[in-house]
Amino acid sequence: MTAIYAVSDIHGHPEKLAAALREADLVDAEGNWSGRDARLWLLGDFFDRGPDGVGVLQLVRRLAAQASGGPGEVRMLLGNHEILALGMRKFGDTFVPHDGITSRSFERSWALNGGQDRDQELLTDDDVGWLIEQPMLGLDANHLLMHSDSEEYLEWGDSIDEINAAARADLHSDDIAVWWEMWRRMTSRYAFRGSDGPAVASDLMNHLGGSRIVHGHSIVADQLGIDPAYLTGPLLYADGLVLGIDGGTFDGGPCLLVELLPL
Repeated sequence: MTAIYAVSDIHGHPEKLAAALREADLVDAEGNWSGRDARLWLLGDFFDRGPDGVGVLQLVRRLAAQASGGPGEVRMLLGNHEILALGMRKFGDTFVPHDGITSRSFERSWALNGGQDRDQELLTDDDVGWLIEQPMLGLDANHLLMHSDSEEYLEWGDSIDEINAAARADLHSDDIAVWWEMWRRMTSRYAFRGSDGPAVASDLMNHLGGSRIVHGHSIVADQLGIDPAYLTGPLLYADGLVLGIDGGTFDGGPCLLVELLPL
């Protein structure tokens, strides 16, 4: 049986991701894919806040290429910080039209959300071409995989295939308003918390499939009210329907590499 793993929100710390993968025997001592028959999902947010987002991207792309030649597989989902980094590269300080009076631009949001000059300098056209082909959602062993703990994905469609196709089309657009709407949707969070959380999660899975949602984006330690440094594992909540796996890597928390058992 194929072992399935998920990790999210590396935020510029490739060394922490590599260490977690070594501990799980998914890579060898040299950092190469071990050949193990496993599937690894990365749920987005390679960039910003930490020093080497491009290093995370390069590590993931290398492992994906290595895994494609033998047993195992490496898959990525886009997070809001991929949209932000790509939007910054594409539009910079171009004004985003809107009805209010406060100026908006990808450059301003990028700077406010931990954007790193080095990532923009090192990101290549080939990297961009690879990233804009990546999906927003996945389904594996009855786990619905996504970056953001949000219902906003349904604005793209009513199925995983529809959503991934519509989002991919948006990523190929040159319309800054389309890109800004992507960024807005992906920053939404906390949809599965509180008394209504289980119902919201159930409704989303009724549309998209799965018996449990797995997401990053919102730091588990914040929900628990503890310092990320004291976090030891993911958080199962919303009556067991949702698993949060963002360990707060950039803020001193662990890189949570979680094995997902079939449901």
